[in-house]
Amino acid sequence: MDIRIGITNSPREINFSSDKSIDDVKKTIGTALSDKAPFFELADDKGNIFVIPTEGVAYVELGNEESRRVGFVA
Repeated sequence: MDIRIGITNSPREINFSSDKSIDDVKKTIGTALSDKAPFFELADDKGNIFVIPTEGVAYVELGNEESRRVGFVA
């Protein structure tokens, strides 16, 4: 699944792919925002960990969980 996170006062956004389900990612972000935690962590499919400050989150875009098709359509 593709994840895109916009950070306030930053011209760039965080883009990565994760093996987690959409529900797991939504739960992690929702819990951190509702508990007013200083940050939350997400891991990508390569094992890298992203630490994101909760007060700087402008938006979160979660892509679909379907894998891309490879090949030609006849």
